Amino acid sequence: MDKNGSFGESSSDDVEAPLLPPPVRGGMAKGDRPAASAAAARVRALLAHRYPAIAAGPAACAAVCALVDLGPGHGEARNMLGVLAWVFLWWVTGAVPLAVASMAPLFLFPVFGVSSSDAVAKAYMDDVISLVLGSFILALAIEHYHIHRRLALKITSLFCGDPVRPSLLLLGITGTTMFVSMWIHNTACTVMMMPVATGILQRFPRGGGSGVDDDDGAGGQEVRRFSKAVVLGVVYASAIGGMATLTGTGVNIILVGMWSAYFPEQKPITFSSWMSFGLPMALVLFLALWVTLCFMYCSKNTGKALSAYLDRSHLRRELSLLGPMAFAEKMVLAVFGGLIVLWMTRNLTDNIPGWGVLFHNKVGDGTVTIMMATLLFIIPSRKREGEKLMDWNKCKKIQWNIILLLGAGFAIADGFRTSGLTDILSEGLRFLKGSPTLVIVPVACVFSGIMTEFTSDDSTTTLVLPLFAELAKSIEVHPALLMVSSGIGAQLSYLLPTGSPSNVVGFSTGYINIKDLVTTGLPLKVVAIAALTALLPTIGPVIFGMDSKS
Repeated sequence: MDKNGSFGESSSDDVEAPLLPPPVRGGMAKGDRPAASAAAARVRALLAHRYPAIAAGPAACAAVCALVDLGPGHGEARNMLGVLAWVFLWWVTGAVPLAVASMAPLFLFPVFGVSSSDAVAKAYMDDVISLVLGSFILALAIEHYHIHRRLALKITSLFCGDPVRPSLLLLGITGTTMFVSMWIHNTACTVMMMPVATGILQRFPRGGGSGVDDDDGAGGQEVRRFSKAVVLGVVYASAIGGMATLTGTGVNIILVGMWSAYFPEQKPITFSSWMSFGLPMALVLFLALWVTLCFMYCSKNTGKALSAYLDRSHLRRELSLLGPMAFAEKMVLAVFGGLIVLWMTRNLTDNIPGWGVLFHNKVGDGTVTIMMATLLFIIPSRKREGEKLMDWNKCKKIQWNIILLLGAGFAIADGFRTSGLTDILSEGLRFLKGSPTLVIVPVACVFSGIMTEFTSDDSTTTLVLPLFAELAKSIEVHPALLMVSSGIGAQLSYLLPTGSPSNVVGFSTGYINIKDLVTTGLPLKVVAIAALTALLPTIGPVIFGMDSKS
């Protein structure tokens, strides 16, 4: 998904737009008006097909290769910088679909001598990408059988209260969203949970396209503010939940891939080890989110205003309409639960090995994810004769653009390393050498946190992690201080609608505006940086082996 929330659609949807304007007919006004009209039409045609944005990529690459001098012996690093400018501009401008821009390294790297075609192609399929692919298939199964909706309604009805308690209802909605986002991509979680949230909000009166009808007086204002809290809660809870596990967001997956590529001698980051760090971080942020929403959007009169439109019976009635859980739903949950157990137990501790040791530790998280996803195509659904839980037609919505983006990220990371560009760029941040941990961690987090507001989380991670990996080597600090900090910072895209696809989904509901994102997201961002600065030096040594130098 790109920054505008599209799932890899073509960037040239208007296929009927002419490449050239129609000829000017005789009989038009005299003078330069026909010529001016034709020129304007040509300009409109160029803009409609995004040719200026398309040309910006190769133009930037040519400019870098022609004008940038990195010194003798750094020709490959200069070429890598030019290729990066090309791909980055295509990512940011949406000149071509995200998936197409992400495939550009497959031809740019060999052409510019950065790496061979075989080397760059191998970056597009490894265990990490297998993990993402299998997770997407499981997420589609959950969505197809409406398991997410059943879970949300069940938990929300428990927290609704009688009479309505807005703070508990927010806790139920955001808590459900966070839990779901821990196991599937946070964008997919937002897309699935937002209809559940807005379905609850549709029971409230709404007018003018910007909130609850003001004719309801103070009660209408309370309902409108609570509606903002629900939408913001889903958006931010999905981002926070994704932080807790490897499968929740592409950032964590990119981090693990680059960690193993740059520091194979370091203690590997597994699903369980990351969760040991990510879950406490996510819980701190979730608590901050809940307190912020209750403080900013709920008052003592909110419950009374909501009671006129919402009570526990409404939620239970909607839940009853789904009927009892069918065999297919139970099997999908069983496969999903089994996968979580396998993820958590593959590697336990140094003293207590997990089941991975039975296979000489050659099995990765992607291996078991694909294996369990394969079961969905084998187990019958018992709905129609011969029908399985999943078939390939149901998988047409797999987000291949995200998978290709991850591959591009790994390819760029490898290009940074092999071309020597990371050595050159890391010199600019050598002022951190000798700095205490309480300085290094927030600087890396803030650096990524600023960039991620203007480009996608995954793109930010792809760009900054190779830089910080080499910087960790040059200033002789443990790589976790810089890489984990920048990875967490890349997930803090809380302030702008274009900060992440989840923000776009929330913004498109019409319940929130930019001011709501900024006023709610800024405190969360500050809390995240403070929590990271406290947690990484505290529990990081145990989880990431920070007792040793990189």
